[in-house]
Amino acid sequence: VIRPEPCGVCGSRIRFGKTAIKCCQCQLLLHSKCREQCPSLCVPRPHHHAWPREGVLADFAPSTPPLVPALVVQCVTEVETRGLTETGLYRVPGAEQLVREWKRKLLRAGGALPALSSVTDIHVVCGVLKDFLRGLKEPLVTFSLHPAFLRAADIPDDAASDTALRHVVSKLPPANRDTLAFLMLHLFRVSQSPACKMDVLNLSRVFGPTLVGHSSANPTPLAIMEDTPRQCKVVARLLSLPLSFWRGFVGTEQENLVPI
Repeated sequence: VIRPEPCGVCGSRIRFGKTAIKCCQCQLLLHSKCREQCPSLCVPRPHHHAWPREGVLADFAPSTPPLVPALVVQCVTEVETRGLTETGLYRVPGAEQLVREWKRKLLRAGGALPALSSVTDIHVVCGVLKDFLRGLKEPLVTFSLHPAFLRAADIPDDAASDTALRHVVSKLPPANRDTLAFLMLHLFRVSQSPACKMDVLNLSRVFGPTLVGHSSANPTPLAIMEDTPRQCKVVARLLSLPLSFWRGFVGTEQENLVPI
């Protein structure tokens, strides 16, 4: 190391003259001793230098599976590293100006993302993730499959509802499906943290409008009113699906995707 830089795993500086490990694909830099804690999911740099300001999820996804955008992986990794003891995770808003600044910075960076360890307030990182998902041209569940998700979640019988939801999830575009799986595994871990006080109901209220949205880019006021409670129901039902179902899409257990 010639110029001291922060370790991508522990966040502390790697000092001048020390040996470090750097990934040739995603450029992650870390202490040799931090190698074991390194997230195994590597997101190669995209061919273009910057991401679009808005687009469908596939525009941000890497070329090799699991097709989870680097921005999503980095935000989730940071939240799981130091946010699972924060009360109201994803419910408490971060400073709006900082959220906008960091989202802009990450989008400009493309695949070579700056470290989020320098963001003091973890709620800002949560805000960046939510803002990125809200800013997509269509929600994660897509406009065309939106009605099918709502119908599946409305089925009174739990087993039948789960079967229908699994079927609809499998019809999502690969990047949307993989990212949804990655997020569900993450949100489950958040729901299991007593310190966060964010159970499945709270998380479904926060992420219903963000992940499910509406069936068109310009919904009517009536559609917004009717969709809102059903959006939350969809996310709650998705979070009730077995973790093994979601792990099947991202190809590894959540514990291996983020540092413990």
